[in-house]
Amino acid sequence: MKKLTTLFLMAVGLEASAQTFTQYTTTEQQPWQTKGKVSLASKAKAQPILHSSLFTLHSKPFRAWGTCFNELDLDAIRLLTKEEQEKIMHDIFAPDGDLRFTRGRLTMNANDYSRAWYSCDTVAGDFALKYFNIEHDKANVIQLIKMAQKWQPAMTFWVSPWSPPSWMKINQDYCVASSPYNTQPKEKDYLLFDDGGQPDPNEMQFLGERQGLFPKKLASQNYFIQDPRYLQAYANMFCKFIELYAEENIPIDMVMYQNEAYSYTPYPGCAWTAEGTIKFNKDYLAPTLKEKHPEVKLYVGTFNTNRQDYVEKIVSALTAPANSCVPSVASDQRSSAQLSILNSQLIEGLGFQWEGRENLDYMREMHPNLHMISSESECGNGQMDWRAGEHTFYLLHEYIGRGCDEYYNWNFILCDQGRSAWGWKQNALVQVITSPTGGGREGATYRYTPEYYAYKHFSHFVEPGSTLLAFYPIKDGLQAIVFQRPDGKRVVICGNTNNEAKPLSIQLGKKYLNINLAAHSFNTFVEK
Repeated sequence: MKKLTTLFLMAVGLEASAQTFTQYTTTEQQPWQTKGKVSLASKAKAQPILHSSLFTLHSKPFRAWGTCFNELDLDAIRLLTKEEQEKIMHDIFAPDGDLRFTRGRLTMNANDYSRAWYSCDTVAGDFALKYFNIEHDKANVIQLIKMAQKWQPAMTFWVSPWSPPSWMKINQDYCVASSPYNTQPKEKDYLLFDDGGQPDPNEMQFLGERQGLFPKKLASQNYFIQDPRYLQAYANMFCKFIELYAEENIPIDMVMYQNEAYSYTPYPGCAWTAEGTIKFNKDYLAPTLKEKHPEVKLYVGTFNTNRQDYVEKIVSALTAPANSCVPSVASDQRSSAQLSILNSQLIEGLGFQWEGRENLDYMREMHPNLHMISSESECGNGQMDWRAGEHTFYLLHEYIGRGCDEYYNWNFILCDQGRSAWGWKQNALVQVITSPTGGGREGATYRYTPEYYAYKHFSHFVEPGSTLLAFYPIKDGLQAIVFQRPDGKRVVICGNTNNEAKPLSIQLGKKYLNINLAAHSFNTFVEK
Protein backbone atom coordinates (compact mmCIF):
# COMPACT_ATOMS: atom_id res chain seq x y z
CA MET A 1 0.00 0.00 0.00
CA LYS A 2 1.34 3.43 -0.95
CA LYS A 3 2.08 5.84 1.85
CA LEU A 4 0.17 9.10 1.73
CA THR A 5 1.79 12.40 2.50
CA THR A 6 -0.08 15.06 4.43
CA LEU A 7 1.15 18.64 4.32
CA PHE A 8 -0.12 20.70 7.24
CA LEU A 9 -0.37 24.23 5.89
CA MET A 10 -0.89 26.34 8.98
CA ALA A 11 -1.85 29.71 7.57
CA VAL A 12 -4.38 32.39 8.32
CA GLY A 13 -7.42 32.59 6.10
CA LEU A 14 -7.66 28.97 4.98
CA GLU A 15 -11.26 28.54 6.10
CA ALA A 16 -13.74 29.26 3.35
CA SER A 17 -17.17 28.13 2.25
CA ALA A 18 -16.14 26.61 -1.08
CA GLN A 19 -15.66 22.85 -1.05
CA THR A 20 -14.30 22.04 -4.50
CA PHE A 21 -11.18 22.75 -6.53
CA THR A 22 -10.53 22.37 -10.26
CA GLN A 23 -7.33 20.46 -11.06
CA TYR A 24 -4.97 21.31 -13.93
CA THR A 25 -2.05 18.98 -14.66
CA THR A 26 0.97 19.02 -16.98
CA THR A 27 3.23 16.09 -17.77
CA GLU A 28 5.85 15.82 -20.48
CA GLN A 29 3.46 13.79 -22.64
CA GLN A 30 0.29 15.76 -21.86
CA PRO A 31 0.66 19.48 -21.17
CA TRP A 32 -2.12 21.41 -19.49
CA GLN A 33 -4.91 18.92 -18.90
CA THR A 34 -8.05 19.80 -16.96
CA LYS A 35 -8.61 16.88 -14.62
CA GLY A 36 -11.99 17.80 -13.18
CA LYS A 37 -13.09 18.60 -9.64
CA VAL A 38 -11.65 17.65 -6.28
CA SER A 39 -13.78 18.08 -3.17
CA LEU A 40 -12.46 18.87 0.26
CA ALA A 41 -12.78 16.05 2.75
CA SER A 42 -13.18 16.02 6.51
CA LYS A 43 -10.31 13.56 6.94
CA ALA A 44 -6.91 12.95 5.43
CA LYS A 45 -6.40 9.57 3.84
CA ALA A 46 -3.43 8.81 6.06
CA GLN A 47 -1.70 9.97 9.20
CA PRO A 48 0.51 13.01 8.51
CA ILE A 49 4.17 12.29 8.03
CA LEU A 50 5.32 15.72 6.87
CA HIS A 51 4.26 18.46 9.23
CA SER A 52 7.23 20.23 10.79
CA SER A 53 9.18 21.83 7.95
CA LEU A 54 6.84 24.67 7.06
CA PHE A 55 8.22 28.16 6.85
CA THR A 56 7.18 31.00 9.09
CA LEU A 57 5.96 33.37 6.43
CA HIS A 58 6.93 37.03 6.23
CA SER A 59 5.63 37.63 2.74
CA LYS A 60 4.20 40.68 1.05
CA PRO A 61 1.32 40.44 -1.45
CA PHE A 62 2.55 39.14 -4.78
CA ARG A 63 2.91 41.97 -7.29
CA ALA A 64 3.92 40.91 -10.80
CA TRP A 65 4.99 38.32 -13.33
CA GLY A 66 7.33 39.51 -16.04
CA THR A 67 9.98 38.76 -18.62
CA CYS A 68 13.03 40.36 -20.26
CA PHE A 69 13.11 41.93 -23.71
CA ASN A 70 16.14 41.00 -25.82
CA GLU A 71 17.15 41.33 -29.46
CA LEU A 72 17.48 37.60 -30.07
CA ASP A 73 13.86 37.16 -28.95
CA LEU A 74 12.85 39.65 -31.64
CA ASP A 75 14.89 37.79 -34.25
CA ALA A 76 13.23 34.51 -33.27
CA ILE A 77 9.64 35.69 -33.37
CA ARG A 78 10.18 37.46 -36.71
CA LEU A 79 10.81 34.05 -38.31
CA LEU A 80 7.14 33.17 -37.76
CA THR A 81 4.06 34.29 -39.65
CA LYS A 82 2.14 37.34 -38.49
CA GLU A 83 -0.65 35.13 -37.19
CA GLU A 84 1.77 33.00 -35.19
CA GLN A 85 3.46 36.08 -33.77
CA GLU A 86 0.12 37.46 -32.60
CA LYS A 87 -0.89 34.19 -30.97
CA ILE A 88 2.36 33.92 -29.02
CA MET A 89 2.27 37.53 -27.83
CA HIS A 90 -1.38 37.16 -26.83
CA ASP A 91 -0.70 33.98 -24.91
CA ILE A 92 2.21 35.52 -22.99
CA PHE A 93 1.00 39.08 -22.34
CA ALA A 94 -2.77 39.45 -22.78
CA PRO A 95 -4.92 39.73 -19.63
CA ASP A 96 -6.93 36.74 -20.90
CA GLY A 97 -3.88 34.84 -22.16
CA ASP A 98 -1.91 32.00 -20.63
CA LEU A 99 0.92 33.72 -18.74
CA ARG A 100 -0.49 37.23 -18.20
CA PHE A 101 2.86 38.98 -17.80
CA THR A 102 2.52 42.65 -16.82
CA ARG A 103 6.14 43.70 -16.22
CA GLY A 104 9.21 43.89 -18.43
CA ARG A 105 12.92 44.06 -17.73
CA LEU A 106 15.09 46.16 -20.06
CA THR A 107 18.81 46.62 -20.54
CA MET A 108 20.61 49.91 -21.02
CA ASN A 109 23.24 49.17 -23.69
CA ALA A 110 23.67 45.61 -25.00
CA ASN A 111 23.26 42.46 -22.95
CA ASP A 112 24.39 38.91 -23.69
CA TYR A 113 21.26 38.25 -25.76
CA SER A 114 21.78 41.23 -28.01
CA ARG A 115 23.09 40.45 -31.48
CA ALA A 116 26.39 42.17 -30.71
CA TRP A 117 27.80 44.84 -28.46
CA TYR A 118 26.42 48.38 -28.72
CA SER A 119 25.97 51.26 -26.30
CA CYS A 120 23.80 54.35 -26.10
CA ASP A 121 26.84 56.62 -26.05
CA THR A 122 30.02 55.73 -27.92
CA VAL A 123 31.74 59.12 -27.61
CA ALA A 124 34.52 58.91 -25.03
CA GLY A 125 34.44 61.77 -22.54
CA ASP A 126 30.82 62.72 -23.32
CA PHE A 127 30.05 63.60 -19.69
CA ALA A 128 27.31 66.00 -20.82
CA LEU A 129 25.62 63.10 -22.70
CA LYS A 130 25.29 65.17 -25.86
CA TYR A 131 25.49 62.01 -27.96
CA PHE A 132 23.47 59.69 -25.73
CA ASN A 133 20.59 58.16 -27.71
CA ILE A 134 18.35 55.09 -28.05
CA GLU A 135 18.22 54.96 -31.85
CA HIS A 136 19.54 51.40 -31.89
CA ASP A 137 16.80 50.33 -29.46
CA LYS A 138 14.09 52.03 -31.52
CA ALA A 139 14.99 49.87 -34.52
CA ASN A 140 15.27 46.69 -32.48
CA VAL A 141 14.15 45.77 -28.97
CA ILE A 142 11.56 48.56 -28.78
CA GLN A 143 9.81 46.85 -31.71
CA LEU A 144 9.46 43.75 -29.53
CA ILE A 145 8.19 45.82 -26.61
CA LYS A 146 5.53 47.39 -28.84
CA MET A 147 4.34 43.92 -29.85
CA ALA A 148 3.83 43.09 -26.17
CA GLN A 149 2.17 46.42 -25.37
CA LYS A 150 -0.45 45.75 -28.02
CA TRP A 151 -1.76 42.97 -25.79
CA GLN A 152 -0.84 44.46 -22.40
CA PRO A 153 -1.07 48.27 -22.73
CA ALA A 154 -0.62 48.78 -18.99
CA MET A 155 2.76 47.03 -18.93
CA THR A 156 5.46 48.72 -16.84
CA PHE A 157 9.23 48.25 -16.94
CA TRP A 158 12.49 48.38 -15.06
CA VAL A 159 16.04 48.67 -16.32
CA SER A 160 19.54 47.50 -15.47
CA PRO A 161 22.72 47.65 -17.57
CA TRP A 162 24.94 44.66 -18.29
CA SER A 163 27.87 46.95 -19.10
CA PRO A 164 28.44 50.70 -19.12
CA PRO A 165 29.83 52.20 -22.32
CA SER A 166 33.33 50.80 -22.86
CA TRP A 167 34.99 54.17 -22.41
CA MET A 168 33.75 54.28 -18.81
CA LYS A 169 35.60 51.10 -17.80
CA ILE A 170 39.19 50.47 -16.77
CA ASN A 171 39.66 47.81 -19.46
CA GLN A 172 38.07 50.04 -22.13
CA ASP A 173 35.97 47.09 -23.32
CA TYR A 174 32.41 45.83 -22.85
CA CYS A 175 33.39 42.47 -21.35
CA VAL A 176 35.21 41.56 -18.15
CA ALA A 177 37.19 38.52 -19.31
CA SER A 178 38.71 37.66 -22.68
CA SER A 179 37.42 34.76 -24.77
CA PRO A 180 37.40 33.53 -28.39
CA TYR A 181 34.06 35.36 -28.73
CA ASN A 182 35.40 38.86 -28.01
CA THR A 183 38.45 40.95 -28.88
CA GLN A 184 39.79 41.83 -25.43
CA PRO A 185 43.48 40.90 -25.13
CA LYS A 186 44.04 38.11 -22.63
CA GLU A 187 46.66 40.28 -20.94
CA LYS A 188 43.90 42.51 -19.56
CA ASP A 189 42.41 39.65 -17.53
CA TYR A 190 44.95 40.38 -14.80
CA LEU A 191 42.94 43.50 -13.86
CA LEU A 192 40.37 41.35 -12.09
CA PHE A 193 42.37 40.06 -9.12
CA ASP A 194 45.12 41.50 -6.93
CA ASP A 195 47.23 38.37 -7.30
CA GLY A 196 47.07 38.48 -11.08
CA GLY A 197 45.05 35.27 -11.26
CA GLN A 198 42.85 34.51 -14.25
CA PRO A 199 39.04 34.10 -14.23
CA ASP A 200 37.84 30.52 -14.34
CA PRO A 201 35.98 29.98 -17.65
CA ASN A 202 34.22 26.89 -16.27
CA GLU A 203 32.59 29.01 -13.59
CA MET A 204 30.46 30.69 -16.27
CA GLN A 205 29.20 27.66 -18.20
CA PHE A 206 25.71 27.49 -16.63
CA LEU A 207 25.48 23.72 -17.11
CA GLY A 208 23.29 23.25 -14.07
CA GLU A 209 23.60 24.49 -10.53
CA ARG A 210 27.13 25.33 -9.48
CA GLN A 211 28.08 23.90 -6.12
CA GLY A 212 29.86 25.86 -3.40
CA LEU A 213 30.85 29.51 -3.15
CA PHE A 214 30.20 31.75 -6.15
CA PRO A 215 32.25 33.43 -7.34
CA LYS A 216 35.19 31.47 -6.00
CA LYS A 217 37.21 34.69 -5.90
CA LEU A 218 35.85 38.25 -5.77
CA ALA A 219 37.09 41.00 -8.04
CA SER A 220 39.65 43.17 -6.27
CA GLN A 221 38.80 46.40 -8.11
CA ASN A 222 35.91 48.10 -9.85
CA TYR A 223 35.84 47.87 -13.61
CA PHE A 224 33.87 51.10 -13.68
CA ILE A 225 36.22 54.10 -13.46
CA GLN A 226 35.81 55.59 -9.98
CA ASP A 227 36.21 59.22 -11.05
CA PRO A 228 33.35 61.57 -9.95
CA ARG A 229 32.86 62.78 -13.53
CA TYR A 230 32.27 59.23 -14.74
CA LEU A 231 30.10 58.25 -11.78
CA GLN A 232 27.85 61.29 -12.10
CA ALA A 233 27.59 60.98 -15.89
CA TYR A 234 26.59 57.34 -15.46
CA ALA A 235 23.86 58.24 -12.96
CA ASN A 236 22.65 60.85 -15.44
CA MET A 237 22.57 58.16 -18.15
CA PHE A 238 19.92 56.25 -16.22
CA CYS A 239 17.75 59.36 -16.11
CA LYS A 240 18.30 60.12 -19.79
CA PHE A 241 17.38 56.54 -20.65
CA ILE A 242 14.17 56.78 -18.60
CA GLU A 243 13.24 60.02 -20.36
CA LEU A 244 13.89 58.78 -23.89
CA TYR A 245 11.94 55.58 -23.25
CA ALA A 246 9.06 57.62 -21.84
CA GLU A 247 8.93 59.43 -25.19
CA GLU A 248 8.28 56.00 -26.73
CA ASN A 249 5.43 55.40 -24.23
CA ILE A 250 7.49 52.83 -22.35
CA PRO A 251 7.23 53.69 -18.63
CA ILE A 252 10.25 52.76 -16.48
CA ASP A 253 9.48 52.85 -12.76
CA MET A 254 12.47 51.02 -11.25
CA VAL A 255 16.23 50.72 -11.81
CA MET A 256 19.11 48.54 -10.63
CA TYR A 257 22.69 49.64 -11.09
CA GLN A 258 24.13 46.41 -12.60
CA ASN A 259 23.26 42.94 -13.82
CA GLU A 260 25.31 40.21 -12.10
CA ALA A 261 28.26 42.20 -10.80
CA TYR A 262 29.77 38.89 -9.66
CA SER A 263 29.91 37.14 -13.04
CA TYR A 264 33.22 37.90 -14.71
CA THR A 265 31.95 37.56 -18.21
CA PRO A 266 33.22 37.33 -21.80
CA TYR A 267 29.96 39.02 -22.86
CA PRO A 268 28.78 42.48 -21.68
CA GLY A 269 29.44 42.82 -17.95
CA CYS A 270 31.06 44.94 -15.27
CA ALA A 271 32.73 43.85 -12.03
CA TRP A 272 32.07 46.01 -8.95
CA THR A 273 33.42 45.80 -5.42
CA ALA A 274 31.14 46.27 -2.41
CA GLU A 275 32.72 49.68 -1.80
CA GLY A 276 32.16 50.77 -5.39
CA THR A 277 28.58 49.52 -5.33
CA ILE A 278 27.82 51.47 -2.17
CA LYS A 279 29.54 54.62 -3.39
CA PHE A 280 27.77 54.72 -6.76
CA ASN A 281 24.30 53.92 -5.43
CA LYS A 282 24.53 56.13 -2.33
CA ASP A 283 26.41 59.16 -3.59
CA TYR A 284 25.31 59.30 -7.22
CA LEU A 285 22.45 57.13 -8.46
CA ALA A 286 20.08 57.54 -5.49
CA PRO A 287 20.34 61.34 -5.22
CA THR A 288 20.23 61.80 -9.00
CA LEU A 289 17.04 59.74 -9.29
CA LYS A 290 15.53 61.54 -6.31
CA GLU A 291 16.20 64.89 -7.93
CA LYS A 292 15.23 64.08 -11.52
CA HIS A 293 12.84 61.14 -11.24
CA PRO A 294 11.52 60.78 -7.69
CA GLU A 295 8.78 58.49 -9.01
CA VAL A 296 11.35 55.84 -9.99
CA LYS A 297 12.26 53.24 -7.36
CA LEU A 298 15.85 52.22 -6.71
CA TYR A 299 16.52 48.55 -6.04
CA VAL A 300 20.00 47.14 -5.53
CA GLY A 301 21.13 44.11 -7.50
CA THR A 302 21.08 41.96 -9.34
CA PHE A 303 22.77 39.80 -6.71
CA ASN A 304 24.01 36.54 -8.21
CA THR A 305 26.39 35.65 -5.40
CA ASN A 306 25.89 33.51 -2.30
CA ARG A 307 28.57 35.43 -0.39
CA GLN A 308 26.07 36.51 2.23
CA ASP A 309 28.44 38.75 4.18
CA TYR A 310 29.28 40.64 0.99
CA VAL A 311 25.61 41.16 0.13
CA GLU A 312 24.79 42.18 3.69
CA LYS A 313 27.63 44.72 3.69
CA ILE A 314 26.07 46.44 0.66
CA VAL A 315 22.46 46.22 1.82
CA SER A 316 23.16 47.39 5.37
CA ALA A 317 25.13 50.38 4.06
CA LEU A 318 22.23 51.38 1.81
CA THR A 319 19.57 50.94 4.50
CA ALA A 320 21.41 52.32 7.52
CA PRO A 321 19.98 55.31 9.46
CA ALA A 322 21.03 58.67 8.12
CA ASN A 323 23.48 59.39 10.93
CA SER A 324 25.42 56.21 10.14
CA CYS A 325 25.18 56.40 6.36
CA VAL A 326 26.73 59.73 5.43
CA PRO A 327 27.81 60.11 1.79
CA SER A 328 31.51 60.42 1.18
CA VAL A 329 30.95 63.61 -0.81
CA ALA A 330 32.19 66.61 1.16
CA SER A 331 29.38 68.41 3.00
CA ASP A 332 29.89 71.68 1.15
CA GLN A 333 29.59 69.89 -2.21
CA ARG A 334 26.35 67.97 -1.61
CA SER A 335 23.33 68.83 -3.71
CA SER A 336 19.91 69.32 -2.15
CA ALA A 337 18.96 65.82 -3.35
CA GLN A 338 22.03 64.33 -1.66
CA LEU A 339 21.14 66.10 1.56
CA SER A 340 17.48 65.13 1.50
CA ILE A 341 18.23 61.49 0.77
CA LEU A 342 20.05 61.30 4.10
CA ASN A 343 16.63 61.44 5.74
CA SER A 344 15.03 58.66 3.71
CA GLN A 345 15.68 55.05 2.79
CA LEU A 346 17.96 54.82 -0.23
CA ILE A 347 16.57 51.61 -1.69
CA GLU A 348 13.16 49.96 -1.78
CA GLY A 349 14.13 46.44 -2.73
CA LEU A 350 16.62 43.80 -3.78
CA GLY A 351 17.00 41.70 -6.93
CA PHE A 352 18.28 38.11 -6.76
CA GLN A 353 19.16 35.49 -9.36
CA TRP A 354 21.28 32.34 -9.57
CA GLU A 355 23.26 31.79 -6.33
CA GLY A 356 21.72 34.98 -5.02
CA ARG A 357 18.63 33.03 -3.97
CA GLU A 358 20.68 31.41 -1.23
CA ASN A 359 20.49 34.79 0.54
CA LEU A 360 16.68 35.00 0.52
CA ASP A 361 15.91 33.56 3.95
CA TYR A 362 18.53 35.73 5.65
CA MET A 363 17.50 38.91 3.84
CA ARG A 364 13.81 38.31 4.51
CA GLU A 365 14.52 38.04 8.23
CA MET A 366 17.06 40.87 8.47
CA HIS A 367 15.40 43.37 6.11
CA PRO A 368 11.65 42.65 6.19
CA ASN A 369 10.83 46.19 5.03
CA LEU A 370 12.54 45.63 1.67
CA HIS A 371 10.83 44.05 -1.33
CA MET A 372 12.66 41.12 -2.87
CA ILE A 373 12.28 39.98 -6.46
CA SER A 374 13.56 37.17 -8.65
CA SER A 375 15.15 39.42 -11.23
CA GLU A 376 15.90 36.67 -13.77
CA SER A 377 15.08 32.98 -13.83
CA GLU A 378 17.94 30.61 -14.62
CA CYS A 379 18.71 30.26 -18.31
CA GLY A 380 19.35 26.54 -18.76
CA ASN A 381 21.61 25.10 -21.46
CA GLY A 382 19.54 25.19 -24.64
CA GLN A 383 17.89 21.77 -24.24
CA MET A 384 14.40 23.21 -23.55
CA ASP A 385 13.33 19.80 -22.24
CA TRP A 386 11.25 18.43 -19.37
CA ARG A 387 14.18 18.50 -16.97
CA ALA A 388 14.52 22.24 -17.57
CA GLY A 389 10.80 22.66 -16.96
CA GLU A 390 11.01 20.84 -13.63
CA HIS A 391 13.92 23.00 -12.56
CA THR A 392 12.04 26.20 -13.40
CA PHE A 393 8.95 24.91 -11.56
CA TYR A 394 11.20 24.34 -8.53
CA LEU A 395 12.68 27.86 -8.85
CA LEU A 396 9.22 29.43 -8.99
CA HIS A 397 8.36 27.68 -5.70
CA GLU A 398 11.66 28.60 -4.08
CA TYR A 399 11.82 32.30 -4.90
CA ILE A 400 8.18 33.05 -4.18
CA GLY A 401 7.96 30.75 -1.18
CA ARG A 402 10.98 32.45 0.36
CA GLY A 403 9.61 35.95 0.02
CA CYS A 404 9.94 37.32 -3.53
CA ASP A 405 6.92 39.35 -4.66
CA GLU A 406 7.89 39.64 -8.35
CA TYR A 407 9.29 36.99 -10.69
CA TYR A 408 10.96 37.56 -14.07
CA ASN A 409 11.66 35.10 -16.84
CA TRP A 410 14.78 35.55 -18.98
CA ASN A 411 14.27 34.95 -22.75
CA PHE A 412 10.67 34.21 -23.67
CA ILE A 413 11.34 33.05 -27.25
CA LEU A 414 14.53 31.81 -28.96
CA CYS A 415 15.56 29.85 -32.03
CA ASP A 416 16.60 26.21 -31.87
CA GLN A 417 19.04 25.82 -28.94
CA GLY A 418 19.07 29.52 -28.11
CA ARG A 419 22.67 30.19 -29.04
CA SER A 420 23.97 33.70 -28.30
CA ALA A 421 26.63 35.69 -30.11
CA TRP A 422 29.02 34.77 -27.27
CA GLY A 423 28.60 31.02 -27.65
CA TRP A 424 26.00 30.31 -24.93
CA LYS A 425 23.05 27.98 -25.44
CA GLN A 426 20.04 28.87 -23.32
CA ASN A 427 16.36 28.07 -22.87
CA ALA A 428 13.17 29.96 -23.59
CA LEU A 429 9.45 29.60 -22.99
CA VAL A 430 8.82 29.31 -26.73
CA GLN A 431 11.21 27.53 -29.07
CA VAL A 432 11.30 28.50 -32.75
CA ILE A 433 12.50 25.56 -34.83
CA THR A 434 14.11 26.78 -38.01
CA SER A 435 14.01 25.02 -41.31
CA PRO A 436 16.71 22.30 -41.66
CA THR A 437 17.33 23.55 -45.19
CA GLY A 438 18.96 26.77 -44.07
CA GLY A 439 16.74 28.66 -41.66
CA GLY A 440 14.73 31.73 -42.46
CA ARG A 441 10.99 32.22 -42.21
CA GLU A 442 10.06 29.49 -44.66
CA GLY A 443 9.58 26.24 -42.81
CA ALA A 444 10.02 27.66 -39.30
CA THR A 445 7.72 26.24 -36.63
CA TYR A 446 7.38 26.78 -32.89
CA ARG A 447 6.53 24.92 -29.69
CA TYR A 448 5.71 25.87 -26.11
CA THR A 449 8.40 24.34 -23.91
CA PRO A 450 7.87 22.66 -20.50
CA GLU A 451 9.10 25.90 -18.89
CA TYR A 452 6.17 27.72 -20.49
CA TYR A 453 3.76 25.40 -18.70
CA ALA A 454 5.72 25.67 -15.44
CA TYR A 455 4.99 29.41 -15.54
CA LYS A 456 1.39 28.93 -16.60
CA HIS A 457 0.66 26.79 -13.54
CA PHE A 458 1.58 29.85 -11.48
CA SER A 459 0.92 33.03 -13.43
CA HIS A 460 -2.38 32.02 -15.03
CA PHE A 461 -4.05 31.87 -11.61
CA VAL A 462 -1.91 33.77 -9.09
CA GLU A 463 -2.95 37.35 -9.71
CA PRO A 464 -1.14 40.48 -8.52
CA GLY A 465 -2.32 41.13 -4.98
CA SER A 466 -2.47 37.44 -4.09
CA THR A 467 -1.22 36.50 -0.62
CA LEU A 468 1.13 33.62 0.07
CA LEU A 469 -0.53 31.46 2.72
CA ALA A 470 1.88 28.54 2.99
CA PHE A 471 5.00 27.10 1.45
CA TYR A 472 6.38 23.59 1.62
CA PRO A 473 9.91 23.38 0.14
CA ILE A 474 10.78 20.36 -1.94
CA LYS A 475 11.25 17.11 0.01
CA ASP A 476 11.18 13.55 -1.29
CA GLY A 477 10.36 14.92 -4.74
CA LEU A 478 7.24 16.81 -3.58
CA GLN A 479 6.65 20.55 -3.21
CA ALA A 480 3.59 22.67 -2.51
CA ILE A 481 2.62 26.31 -2.18
CA VAL A 482 -0.75 27.94 -1.36
CA PHE A 483 -2.04 31.41 -2.27
CA GLN A 484 -5.20 33.35 -1.60
CA ARG A 485 -6.23 35.63 -4.46
CA PRO A 486 -7.81 39.06 -4.00
CA ASP A 487 -11.22 37.48 -4.72
CA GLY A 488 -10.72 35.17 -1.72
CA LYS A 489 -10.23 32.02 -3.79
CA ARG A 490 -7.32 29.76 -2.89
CA VAL A 491 -4.79 28.36 -5.35
CA VAL A 492 -2.73 25.28 -4.47
CA ILE A 493 0.30 24.49 -6.67
CA CYS A 494 2.10 21.16 -6.28
CA GLY A 495 4.90 19.36 -8.06
CA ASN A 496 5.97 15.72 -8.16
CA THR A 497 9.44 14.92 -9.51
CA ASN A 498 9.27 11.21 -8.65
CA ASN A 499 9.15 8.41 -11.21
CA GLU A 500 5.83 7.21 -9.83
CA ALA A 501 2.51 8.82 -8.92
CA LYS A 502 2.24 10.17 -5.39
CA PRO A 503 -0.93 10.63 -3.34
CA LEU A 504 -0.94 13.78 -1.26
CA SER A 505 -3.18 15.26 1.42
CA ILE A 506 -3.06 18.98 2.11
CA GLN A 507 -4.74 20.39 5.19
CA LEU A 508 -6.66 23.58 4.46
CA GLY A 509 -8.02 24.81 7.75
CA LYS A 510 -10.08 21.95 9.20
CA LYS A 511 -10.49 20.08 5.92
CA TYR A 512 -8.22 18.24 3.52
CA LEU A 513 -7.47 18.37 -0.18
CA ASN A 514 -6.80 14.69 -0.97
CA ILE A 515 -5.15 14.46 -4.36
CA ASN A 516 -3.05 12.21 -6.57
CA LEU A 517 -0.07 13.67 -8.41
CA ALA A 518 1.07 11.97 -11.61
CA ALA A 519 4.74 11.07 -11.94
CA HIS A 520 6.84 14.06 -13.05
CA SER A 521 3.96 16.51 -13.06
CA PHE A 522 3.02 20.12 -12.43
CA ASN A 523 -0.38 20.59 -10.76
CA THR A 524 -2.59 23.53 -9.88
CA PHE A 525 -5.83 23.33 -7.88
CA VAL A 526 -8.09 26.38 -8.07
CA GLU A 527 -10.97 26.94 -5.67
CA LYS A 528 -14.31 27.33 -7.35
